[in-house]
Amino acid sequence: MPFTLKNLREDLEDVGSNFNGAPDLEFRMATKALQLEQSGLTYQHVPPGYRFPYGHTHKEQEELYVVVGGSGRMKLDDEIVEVKKWDVVRVPPGTWRGYESGPEGLELLVFGAPNLGDNPRDDVEGTRDWWGD
Repeated sequence: MPFTLKNLREDLEDVGSNFNGAPDLEFRMATKALQLEQSGLTYQHVPPGYRFPYGHTHKEQEELYVVVGGSGRMKLDDEIVEVKKWDVVRVPPGTWRGYESGPEGLELLVFGAPNLGDNPRDDVEGTRDWWGD
C-alpha cells in the first residue's frame, strides 16, 4: 500500500491511563499504526490545569511539540516557556522536557526523529514528578 490513513482520535488506542495521572489524560501513539519508518508521532490531550506526570529526555531523538489546541507551559531543562495554539517547540536530544496545560487544556502533536524502532525505551530516560514546584 503506497500510503497509510488513520484517524488519531478514532483509530488509535488511548494509553493515557498508563501514566497513572489524570483520568482524562489522553495519549495516542501513531508511529506503528501509520507504519512510520523515519519518524514518530503521538497525539496528547492534557486536561485543564494538569502537569504531565513525567519529564523525559532522549539520547538520539529530536522532538517537535506542536500546540494544536489550548495553551500551557513547557519546562526545558531549567527554563520555563509559555506555549499557545500553533506554537512549535523543537527539543534536541539531551534536553529534559515536561509540560502542563492552561485553563482550557493543552493539545499536542509530538513528532520525533529518528524513529526509535522496536525498543523506544532504550533511547529515553524519564522521571516521575521531574518538574516539581
